[in-house]
Amino acid sequence: MMCDFLFSLVCTGEIFELKAELNSDKKEKKKEAVKKVIASMTVGKDVSALFPDVVNCMQTDNLELKKLVYLYLMNYAKSQPDMAIMAVNTFVKDCEDPNPLIRALAVRTMGCIRVDKITEYLCEPLRKCLKDEDPYVRKTAAVCVAKLHDINAQLVEDQGFLDTLKDLISDSNPMVVANAVAALSEIAESHPNSNLLDLNPQTINKLLTALNECTEWGQIFILDCLANYTPRDDRESQSICERVTPRLSHANSAVVLSAVKVLMKFMEMLPKDLDYYGTLLKKLAPPLVTLLSAEPELQYVALRNINLIVQRRPEILKHEMKVFFVKYNDPIYVKLEKLDIMIRLASQANIAQVLAELKEYATEVDVDFVRKAVRAIGRCAIKVEQSAERCVSTLLDLIQTKVNYVVQEAIVVIKDIFRKYPNKYESVIATLCENLDSLDEPEARAAMIWIVGEYAERIDNADELLESFLEGFHDESTQVQLQLLTAIVKLFLKKPTETQELVQQVLSLATQDSDNPDLRDRGYIYWRLLSTDPVAAKEVVLAEKPLISEETDLIEPTLLEELICHIGTLASVYHKPPSAFVEGSRGVQHKRLPGSAGSGESVESPDTGSAAGVSEAPPAVIPSQGDLLGDLLNLDLTPPTTTGPPPPASSGMQMGAMDLLGGGLDSLVGLLNTLPHQSPSPPDYSPTEVGPGDHAGLVKMGTGFGAPPAAMPASFNVPVSGGLDDLFDLGGGVGMPMGVFNPPKTVWLPAMKAKGLEISGTFVRRAGVIQMEMTLTNKAMSVMTDFAIQFNRNSFGLAPAGPLQVLTPLSPNQSIEAALPLSTVGPVMKMEPLNNLQVAVKNNIDVFYFSCQYPISMLFAEDGKMERQVFLATWKDIPNDNESQFQIKDCHLNSDAASNKLQGSNIFTIAKRTVEGQDMLYQSMKLTNGIWVLAELRVQAGNPNYTISLKCRAPEVSQCVFQNYEMVLKN
Repeated sequence: MMCDFLFSLVCTGEIFELKAELNSDKKEKKKEAVKKVIASMTVGKDVSALFPDVVNCMQTDNLELKKLVYLYLMNYAKSQPDMAIMAVNTFVKDCEDPNPLIRALAVRTMGCIRVDKITEYLCEPLRKCLKDEDPYVRKTAAVCVAKLHDINAQLVEDQGFLDTLKDLISDSNPMVVANAVAALSEIAESHPNSNLLDLNPQTINKLLTALNECTEWGQIFILDCLANYTPRDDRESQSICERVTPRLSHANSAVVLSAVKVLMKFMEMLPKDLDYYGTLLKKLAPPLVTLLSAEPELQYVALRNINLIVQRRPEILKHEMKVFFVKYNDPIYVKLEKLDIMIRLASQANIAQVLAELKEYATEVDVDFVRKAVRAIGRCAIKVEQSAERCVSTLLDLIQTKVNYVVQEAIVVIKDIFRKYPNKYESVIATLCENLDSLDEPEARAAMIWIVGEYAERIDNADELLESFLEGFHDESTQVQLQLLTAIVKLFLKKPTETQELVQQVLSLATQDSDNPDLRDRGYIYWRLLSTDPVAAKEVVLAEKPLISEETDLIEPTLLEELICHIGTLASVYHKPPSAFVEGSRGVQHKRLPGSAGSGESVESPDTGSAAGVSEAPPAVIPSQGDLLGDLLNLDLTPPTTTGPPPPASSGMQMGAMDLLGGGLDSLVGLLNTLPHQSPSPPDYSPTEVGPGDHAGLVKMGTGFGAPPAAMPASFNVPVSGGLDDLFDLGGGVGMPMGVFNPPKTVWLPAMKAKGLEISGTFVRRAGVIQMEMTLTNKAMSVMTDFAIQFNRNSFGLAPAGPLQVLTPLSPNQSIEAALPLSTVGPVMKMEPLNNLQVAVKNNIDVFYFSCQYPISMLFAEDGKMERQVFLATWKDIPNDNESQFQIKDCHLNSDAASNKLQGSNIFTIAKRTVEGQDMLYQSMKLTNGIWVLAELRVQAGNPNYTISLKCRAPEVSQCVFQNYEMVLKN
């Protein structure tokens, strides 16, 4: 206590001295005092008591002193907002100072002071600085707009700063252009649907011109902006690539990676038979190789990005294998990454060189690196068939070293080689069995057990070997237990008379003495198969296994596309999309590569045939534990019953529209045919085995579109009774719909822009027919006749179903109502925003153009109500990355009223449950192009804020669906 008291006395004395010095008449003394204040502030001392005295020092012509005072202000203004107001007059005055450095400093500091009271005074000085004659002031003001938008977005929009910022893209100074692009990009990130950066060929040309003269940071901003642009055709794509290519020789690695990102994206649109395509591939290799001569941290970032590039386009670096050879002084993280890329680049041409290197690495002292090197030899054998024999020989040499961890890794990879080349290298089994006693790692033990079980007929003492593992069954890991169970059952089916006692023992251990549900379930399946139908058991357990794939660790294609669009960012280092590690990224827009040239997929009109093909079943996604639907799917319910096939897709669906949101989206129309199904009887099993610990032989995948599914899994396909009746209580509260909400008419085309013709309108859906209802008003002095209407291509294929019927001439000051029926079979092109519609109206005077936005509920079909079990299966099947969460604020309806209101817009409530006073509504809707959207709406009694989670195969529609929910519930 005494120490604290003395310290406070010292501090008080120091502050008193500083106060006296700050009020000194001598400029030098005053400057030294401010320096001392900043020094104290930097080490964490509280010098806020000096705020008025420091502010008084602002009135000076000394630039250094002014900078120090501004630094102090930025730090303490938030804790002393009332005092900070004192500085406003000086800021405003400094914004008109003859010295451009002081003008820029003033506007920069005002932008950094995050105090609402000060932002009001910032608007006028900022407006002047945005149009300042000095480019340094303009570029500083551009960044200030982004900072101000972060504090008060509405103020920035009301003051028109965003339009001024857009104008700065045409500025004569390249640094002003770069900062304007950086500011607009940052604002656009927080408002993904604002379309602030309206990129078109003219804007792109300005950016490319500024690119050559910017600083390195300015170049990065512009290149990142270019990466978000989708060229109209391959010619424009080539033109941009030619102008970006010189950036590859820049000294800054961030500029190089940003340029690579742009080129990788735009290469997708170039035909592969084009001469320039080959030239570009050659130009991309040297800069990437140069990055590997930097310090280790930069090397690692470069290697992580190269790993993605090699997976997408291995031909870029196929002749550069040697640069990825490991150096003795490389850190372990660089070594492991280089090793991974070496395997990806391995081919018949360079395999001898690669194997010689890997064998050297396997004798290193670093255990992790040696393990990866041994695994790499196995991966080379699987990837390059001609090298398999040499790889096996190398692995046997390594086993002879008797180094424990080398032997164990070698056995794991030899098991994979057996899977790839059955009945080819089994002569090495005897050597493997000699090392049985030295295995102590679960993966190696499981691999050895699999080999013994798989080739039991060739191993005389297979029963003894497996029995030795069985002695410590309960001490083994689950992976080993599962593999041991399968191996002994295989042995029994091959040698039934000799191993009956052994199989009884393992089945008893797995089913009666184990508390692991996976092990117990597999034990019961085997027991029942063996006791009821041994022939079926043999067909399932001893089925011919599919060959394992060459590359088992490739990144999933759609994720790889997204990561390529994020080259040079943290996403490319983590190999995860930004939504996986950036907070508040719900509803984030996922980036995709444009359609490749020659693939039949144009940028404007996506592949119309892709939806008609049979898509593979997507991998099962396990919902998070907090997910109520995930918990529901885990309930152990009654035995399965068969159900009929799913309802057929709407006959009027335009197949081309299915893939309109970027290509590669799974068709939800065929979803039920691609879900895993449980086969009703043993003879119908389609046995396949995945490897140690996996038994995919008991799962049968559905066929293509049109094939009726097999029986649904037990957890989906149950008679709804008991627990599910309570959970899916549709009787209490979900009644008849209130009535359809149709948005009021708004002015689409003002008279001043259309020579006196004013058009206001809205969209309605009645009895399944979409109509565009318009009021046409003549505010000109002449009669208007000969009306016609046409739509541009749009996201959902909206097109007039007939001509615009205006039967009588439209006299001056007269209004007439017109209803235009619409179809959804028109040409498709993705719009921004998604529900944007561009319209051309012609009359006897001229042709006029306008755009409007239709509520997406106009596209919700009347047959959009899913079956409960199908809803559960679909929700589980859609990846969690496709889920978006939003808040609907100030809504005062209860859950029943909300459900009724939404049903009027074809948003159907499938189920309702109440958890701790919170109502959960599970809802489905189906768009006219066959895309399904699933929703979970949470309504808390007394809380006007709802939470809505949306899941969809095309996550781009989620934002529009959320806006529609908000509009319907609040009107």
